Amino acid sequence: MTENAQTPSAPNSELPTQYAPAEVEGKLYERWVERGYFTADPASEKPPYTIVIPPPNVTGSLHLGHAFQHTLMDALTRRKRMQGYEALWLPGMDHAGIATQNKVEQQLAEEGKSRHDLGREEFVERVWQWKEEYGGKILGQMRRLGDGVDWSRERFTMDEGLSKAVQTIFKMLYDDELIYRAERIINWCPRCLTAISDIEVEYQEDAGELVSIKYGEGEDTLVVATTRAETMLGDTAIAVHPDDERYKHLVGKLIKLPLTDRSIPVVADTHVDPEFGTGCVKVTPAHDPNDFAIGQRHGLPNMTIMDEHGVITVHGPFLGLDRFEARSAVVGALREQGRIVAEKRPYLHSVGHCSRCRTTIEPRLSLQWWVKVETLAKAAGDAVRDGRVAIHPQEMEKRYFDWVDNLNDWCISRQLWWGHRIPVWYGPDGEVVCVGPDDEVPTGEGWTQDTDVLDTWFSSGLWPFSTLGWPQKTPDLAKFYSTDVLVTGHDIIFFWVARMMMFGLYAMDGEVPFKTIALTGLVRDERGKKMSKSFGNVVDPLDWMDKYGSDAVRFTLAKGANPGTDVPIGEDWVQASRNFANKIWNATRFALMNGATVEGELPAPEEMSATDRWILSRLNKTVSQVDSYYEDFQFSKLSEALYHFAWDEVFDWYVELSKTTFFAGGEGAKVSGRVLGEVLDTTLRLLHPVVPFVTETLWTTLTGGESLVVAEWPKDSGFRDDAAEAEIENLQAVVTEVRRFRADQGLQPGQKVPARLDLAGTPLAAHEAAIRQLLRLQPEGDSFSATATLPVAGATVALDLSGTIDVAAERKRLSKDLAAAEKEKQQAEAKLANEAFIAKAPDNVVDKIKGRLAKAEADIARLTAQLDALPAA
Repeated sequence: MTENAQTPSAPNSELPTQYAPAEVEGKLYERWVERGYFTADPASEKPPYTIVIPPPNVTGSLHLGHAFQHTLMDALTRRKRMQGYEALWLPGMDHAGIATQNKVEQQLAEEGKSRHDLGREEFVERVWQWKEEYGGKILGQMRRLGDGVDWSRERFTMDEGLSKAVQTIFKMLYDDELIYRAERIINWCPRCLTAISDIEVEYQEDAGELVSIKYGEGEDTLVVATTRAETMLGDTAIAVHPDDERYKHLVGKLIKLPLTDRSIPVVADTHVDPEFGTGCVKVTPAHDPNDFAIGQRHGLPNMTIMDEHGVITVHGPFLGLDRFEARSAVVGALREQGRIVAEKRPYLHSVGHCSRCRTTIEPRLSLQWWVKVETLAKAAGDAVRDGRVAIHPQEMEKRYFDWVDNLNDWCISRQLWWGHRIPVWYGPDGEVVCVGPDDEVPTGEGWTQDTDVLDTWFSSGLWPFSTLGWPQKTPDLAKFYSTDVLVTGHDIIFFWVARMMMFGLYAMDGEVPFKTIALTGLVRDERGKKMSKSFGNVVDPLDWMDKYGSDAVRFTLAKGANPGTDVPIGEDWVQASRNFANKIWNATRFALMNGATVEGELPAPEEMSATDRWILSRLNKTVSQVDSYYEDFQFSKLSEALYHFAWDEVFDWYVELSKTTFFAGGEGAKVSGRVLGEVLDTTLRLLHPVVPFVTETLWTTLTGGESLVVAEWPKDSGFRDDAAEAEIENLQAVVTEVRRFRADQGLQPGQKVPARLDLAGTPLAAHEAAIRQLLRLQPEGDSFSATATLPVAGATVALDLSGTIDVAAERKRLSKDLAAAEKEKQQAEAKLANEAFIAKAPDNVVDKIKGRLAKAEADIARLTAQLDALPAA
């Protein structure tokens, strides 16, 4: 993997004054790729670590959802590579059957043509041309983000190897009688002219109509309500609940179907809810999935009343009408006959739409190919139940089980030309032959291949093993399967994850496709609102990368990544992450200018100052903490931990405390320079998987090392110094309290104040110079007169504020704030003393009031101390 590795050069202390991501990121990425850092070796003796990328559509471009999940996958694989694993992150794209075909058909329409003008073979060739010219835009964008994928193994669901895998597993399932052809209700798009999967149906509240219609005559009258009045033309029964006393006398009877010359039976079925509406349901088996199930139970005929375009095919006055035109016409005709009992408009109800073209979906009885999922789904459920596959977060297991335990047979055929054509041939005498990749295709007059293609999810369901060479027993398959982690959104756990589980267990003899499923949430805007073009809140991550750098976008996304929960993101947060990258840059630049180094052994603890021992103790705790968060996929927590350690503890405290040591020079400066080098080296390694570009630039400059991509991941050395941590915590308490007092007195941060520090007998005595520097405290002069005394952490700081503040005005302000705090305390105490209120109030409300009380008490103590510290009037 590192054949092109270069010998580490000497550290370089020269860094530009400002970090310019645009000048760094592209060059660095290409260097990583050229050196083969991301190319995995199946012959390696290192333990494998594998992630296959959820294949984006060939038609797509990088959106924030992609950037989010790719950041997490990249962080996982970069860390494992640094830990000594043979890490493979395998890229690729999905052929996106409907979406891609639509793109090319739109092109043809602009030329005044349709796919039928070209014919199937020429049209498919045209799609391949489109793919080569326009497809795969997202792959270049992945490079911009810094994805450390193995480009030498890039796959496409329609490439030769994956096509062979699709044909192989189809044949296996067919021979095992797990694939069959049958008429069932499917989601049909009258615009795309194909069946579509459940995930491609988007539901929204539409303003339709609810019409109540009277069926039958006299005592044999029933009333049903429907939002699709036109479907009554295909009714073949009326259903009631078997225990509904109102209708028991009608069960088995025939009643007249309005607007037709047909009579239909009344059947008793437990699917009907007697409490809903009139307790009667019209049954249209060919145009509703629930009705189809009722029809199957009662042997009802299936009457199709529309063609594939949604046009009425029933002879009579409605023949040739579009379904929506027919709806109005049917209601009008029923109204004329006096059969409309009630009408409600508008009636808001959930209606499915094609996600590609927004056309209203039509449930339709159709002859399709299906996968029999019962045994496959059971195996997929068992793999999680027995612990072979873990789901993170664990609470998502219930949703997974709810799906796989109740999975219906899967419609896998699509009426398209672009995709994996179903490998079944029909003979002139009714023969049906399923052909495997190594079988002879039937020849002779009258043999034709099935015209449908397979659902895109069928081929992507093979992704974890087909991309590694299955059905051949390749070195890649032997080394890298099972994969380790699947990182994907919780929204497709049903549609993609379950299918990969079923196919992986089936094809690989019970070996799971991945050991862990790490589910993420969806990216939303800063107000938690779903991103949508209609809302005007969609963000192109490339715009943010151009403006703030890829590291800033990555860190923002990782920082919001709590397992399974949605991720709000706004530009202000990306800007804050850019500021963090700048802080890392500036602090490292300062460190290099002041002797920070990684050369030589780390000095023994007894040679170090308490400040040095404190930061090394905190560093090792941070390493341990970050490792723990990585193992639990807690990206938000690990990012927060690194942010606060780097910014707060290293840059704001250690670097600042060390300045006096550096300025003094001597042996102490050398020791602190080596410690600072160690801390920066380790911190940059820890940050690298999430923010790879800025850390790579700084680390190679600091250490002269080859690359962080192949550097060793930090280990917790076990060094701890609780005494040093307590000492520096006391120092921080002193500095924080005096800073707060200064701010409360209205002093400017840079304003110098005479002070006397009573640190005798405390470990803080060794830090007096650093404390004075941090607090802008001058030595006390002959005229020093303490006007304020602050006891904190066993030390006393006396300040001379004479002439710096308006004492009377300050006393007035503090007294006003104290009165408000005392009033808040009284109100909170009164509520908590009210037993009736406590008994009824929710726990969170009570906790909130307790928090208000605690804050008021703290404010009272602080304000009282400040008043006492003011000089007498």
